[in-house]
Amino acid sequence: MQGVEIKFQPEQTRTYLGSPALVRAPDGALLASHDYFGPGCPRNHEREEALLSLYRSTDEGRSWTPITHVMNAYWSSLFVHQGRLYLFGVSQQYGSVVIRRSDDNGFTWTHPADERSGLLVRGGTYHENPNYHCAPVPVLCWNGRLYRAFEDCEHAVWGRGFKSLVLSVAVDADLLDARQWTVSTPLAFDPGWLPAAWPKLDNPGWLEGNVVADPQGALWNILRVHSSPLADKAAMVRVLDDGRSLAFDPATGFIDFPGGMTKFTIRRDALSGRYLTLCNNNTDPGTPAQRNVLSLAVSDDLRSWRVAVRLLEDDTGLPWNLSLKLTGFQYVDWQFDGEDIIYLVRTAYRGAHNFHDANRLVFQRLPAYRRYTG
Repeated sequence: MQGVEIKFQPEQTRTYLGSPALVRAPDGALLASHDYFGPGCPRNHEREEALLSLYRSTDEGRSWTPITHVMNAYWSSLFVHQGRLYLFGVSQQYGSVVIRRSDDNGFTWTHPADERSGLLVRGGTYHENPNYHCAPVPVLCWNGRLYRAFEDCEHAVWGRGFKSLVLSVAVDADLLDARQWTVSTPLAFDPGWLPAAWPKLDNPGWLEGNVVADPQGALWNILRVHSSPLADKAAMVRVLDDGRSLAFDPATGFIDFPGGMTKFTIRRDALSGRYLTLCNNNTDPGTPAQRNVLSLAVSDDLRSWRVAVRLLEDDTGLPWNLSLKLTGFQYVDWQFDGEDIIYLVRTAYRGAHNFHDANRLVFQRLPAYRRYTG
């Protein structure tokens, strides 16, 4: 397998690596983060998964140094805004919405003790409602506001419990002050919206959205759709009124999307105007949850997507049926980096318990990506 392995987690720990996030810090170093899940992983006072680790590279990703851990930080994005570094996610699995700032390039972080210091929306105790959920998805800067997608998972029921949310704030606001933020009205997934031509789905729902502006300037939250036994479907939810409300049109809102059954990240190439994603496009119709292939896909309009190039595939020599069960290149976070794309992969490879329970965090670089995107 190509790339640089940042972290390996032995299977015997019954702890797995989740939620990769990647950013270039204000001082030019690269920062990577991930959290932990599984029956053996560290847990907080509510018995929930809640620990995040950070790593730093000063040689363009060729080597990495672990620098700190952050407690009660989960499913978090790293981003830089106005020269300052932020960590934005939830406090634990199904927790509160929290944001932290680092003024020293990731070595230390503020603590979200209350609504004036980064505790933006309070969740319930353990799995009492509300239960906030997300993934390391982009923070979009658009028309003077920042936007990020979340979900409220009612009763912590994975799948059908997810309600789409968007948080937004003015670009010149104090991002640690909850009073400055707008929280959209939640939008629950309605199984009655599903197209009549689709087969009966197993626990349908939407999650892990990406807020993105289309070529006409309209804002959308594009969400992963749990569509098994179908694959490669996503949903486009309209973001309205500066993030105050959301709307979905079932006649046009479901789109074909490579890798729509798994978490994806969409960003727009400022030079070409095209939209890119790194995704687990399905190549085995009998396995909608397939994650042993990772590809770069591209779109001109957010609605029509095409696979541009395959980036990663299983090279272990496993028979195909075992590769589907044991190998995963998933939950990728990525950034434009000059003419290249840099990306961080939650990887299940050689010794992983299964394709989902990743045992490695791997940094990769795609040189000269525009040769594939047209």
